[in-house]
Amino acid sequence: MVGRMIGPSAISANALAHEVGVPQTVLSRWLREARSVDGMSASKKKQWTGAERLRVVLAAQGLSENDLGALLRREGVHSAELAAWQAAAEAALSASALNPGTRPARSPESQRIQELEREVRRKDAALAETAALLVLKKKAQAIWGDADDSTPPKRAR
Repeated sequence: MVGRMIGPSAISANALAHEVGVPQTVLSRWLREARSVDGMSASKKKQWTGAERLRVVLAAQGLSENDLGALLRREGVHSAELAAWQAAAEAALSASALNPGTRPARSPESQRIQELEREVRRKDAALAETAALLVLKKKAQAIWGDADDSTPPKRAR
């Protein structure tokens, strides 16, 4: 009976009391108790997955106003939610998404980050080259000694 008082096709406790012969106060108490139990709260909003949203959006396409209203009640979706889902689906299927060869425009922040990363890579390479030259210089000094030796410099002819 609680299930008949909850959901998109819910009826009032008063109407159900007349239908089944149980006092309205008893039905209302059952409903309050059921809502206080975790998992049965009608006030909790259903978390829709992307596939479920797409299914509802596709089912709503081309329906008359009466049929659309029935679909929304059956699914427990408000018309504003459906409109937002339709807009999101259209945005996802925009021209840039349909043409995989084209890239979406990058934000200025992402462009700046890419430039900075490129500069860091260039500086890392230069630093590695300088470190390698210093190591070679130290090895050369260890093998041949200082450059200040007793041999005279060559004369230019």
